[in-house]
Amino acid sequence: MNPSKSNRILAYLQAQQEPMVDLLRRLALAESPSLEPAAQQPVFDLLAERLAALDFAVRRVPGRLTGGVLYARPRARQRGAAVQLLLGHGDTVWPAGALAAMPVLLDGNRLAGPGVFDMKGGLVIGLYALQALQALGLQPALTPVVLVNSDEEIGSPESTRHIRRLAQAVQRVFVLEPGFGPQGHLKTARKGVLRFAVAVQGKSAHAGLAPQEGVSAILELSHIIQQLFALNDWAHGISVNVGEVSGGTRPNVVAHEARAVVDVRVPTVADAERISAAILGLRATLPGASVKAVQIDASLPLEPTARNQRLWQQAQAAGRLLGLELEGVAVGGASDGNTTSQYTATLDGLGPVGDGAHAAHEHVLVDSLPERAALLALLLLAEP
Repeated sequence: MNPSKSNRILAYLQAQQEPMVDLLRRLALAESPSLEPAAQQPVFDLLAERLAALDFAVRRVPGRLTGGVLYARPRARQRGAAVQLLLGHGDTVWPAGALAAMPVLLDGNRLAGPGVFDMKGGLVIGLYALQALQALGLQPALTPVVLVNSDEEIGSPESTRHIRRLAQAVQRVFVLEPGFGPQGHLKTARKGVLRFAVAVQGKSAHAGLAPQEGVSAILELSHIIQQLFALNDWAHGISVNVGEVSGGTRPNVVAHEARAVVDVRVPTVADAERISAAILGLRATLPGASVKAVQIDASLPLEPTARNQRLWQQAQAAGRLLGLELEGVAVGGASDGNTTSQYTATLDGLGPVGDGAHAAHEHVLVDSLPERAALLALLLLAEP
């Protein structure tokens, strides 16, 4: 990586700080809760306008229950050339009307508002990294394409198939999720998130007249819950939590059914396989009771594989050219980078520096926007 080139990129982007903030403000004002498909379109409109100005062909793929995805690629491209993916999401956890309590406000070096940190700031960084390369006549090492989904905050139920397909076709992925902590560390590992539904069947009976004739599904579920909690191994980063429990019909009836939803966090794919096998293999302890566990969601871990570590090392080198001392961290939450990492080199956390993801104090540090866009631009230039 060339120091003079990095200086040119950073200087260009620092001069773009004010328009970067303006675009981020506009994106935040376009409220886009995940569960309101129509609300995603104004965000896509803003992104499509900027991408078209960079001579990208933009395609929107509608969802059935979500706002769908936006996909963009350069109009002028070499057919068959290797590709790199910029991956982000436009949806937020905030309901419509959140702006009343969380107005978009610029206070010195802080821009606050719903979604500015997670992760509309990352979308701005991605757009301006591409703009900087075009403005300075710099050719990315691989053809860049962009995918922005609208359902990441609810687990990407409809967009995962698009992400998985792209991940198998590209050489590397840069995930525009926010950086971690006040230094904006990059996310080099993410735990996998697995969800299971456990259903217990018993036998109903009158709780006063003939309780001995019943088999309490609730009692059986209590035994199952203890087995589930016994799978916890916090020292090794494994957590198993029964977060929802329901069952029974009335207080005077021995419950014939009961249910639980289980959240599992694991650091490695091997852990995911082992814990999944244990949960799917649960067996009832009470005579006459039965248990069935099914996996209802899965996002495998983003692990520090050799290809991911190479990408991280390139980011460290690029950061040093910009005067940034970057560190890599492992975090407990999942992102769409968990999906892409199963197929190709992935680096997460390239979005802005700030704080308050999913919290009322959500904000970005404005001066991090050009720095992070410069970092991303250098990575887009790096040879694979």
